[in-house]
Amino acid sequence: MNPLHTEFVRLYHADPQHALLHDATRSALLGADGHVRCAVLELARPADWSMLGAVWRAVQTELELPAPGIAINGQDGYQLWFAWQQGISTETAHMFLQNLVQHYLPEVAPQRLRCWPGASSEATAKEGPFPASVPALHPHSGQWSAFIAPDLAAVFADEPWLDRDPGVEAQAQLLGRLEGMHQQVFAMAHALLQRAPTVSALVSSPKPATEAQSTDYPTDSPTAFLQAVMKDPAAPLALRVQAATALMPPTAS
Repeated sequence: MNPLHTEFVRLYHADPQHALLHDATRSALLGADGHVRCAVLELARPADWSMLGAVWRAVQTELELPAPGIAINGQDGYQLWFAWQQGISTETAHMFLQNLVQHYLPEVAPQRLRCWPGASSEATAKEGPFPASVPALHPHSGQWSAFIAPDLAAVFADEPWLDRDPGVEAQAQLLGRLEGMHQQVFAMAHALLQRAPTVSALVSSPKPATEAQSTDYPTDSPTAFLQAVMKDPAAPLALRVQAATALMPPTAS
């Protein structure tokens, strides 16, 4: 097992403890129990990092989740590779991607987007070769897909590919900087994302500043204050996530 395979298994394989040494492909992304530790959101035809990059940043700044991996697909698009530390159902992973799209990419034509896993484990198992293993030689373009560093993502807007193998060590180093989402933190962030208004809704019906600032939160206890902020749909999503995080019980060390 080379360093790249080790990191890929650590982040994305459904069952990393029993991953086959020769199998770093999508077949190992879906577990026998229908659970996954990986989800992929692709924006293509054409590639647009300004839009997908906004999702990448919002996941961290608003939802306070770890940064997903960034990949170019070797032909016409960018991908975000999300990882979980424990397996979750394909339905939950699919819903998370759909909520990200609805909240941050509501104006993007559906044919430009691809999501994995599908809405169910059965649908996911029947899907075609998506997501393909990264890095890999694309069968149609003859170019290479690859994981890329965030500060270089915009460089590939016109040509989302590499003309040569990106190399095992370099790819392993990129994946080595990533971490999967903790289940409890993800569940809280996802719940708030599901209740948050979409960007298009906020633009179409903006709330006057005086109204947005007029909310009176209870001040009799810190817990009551945080709960009110978390449940207030008018509060910025980032603040609601921070409030929810503060309310989480401490984990045993």
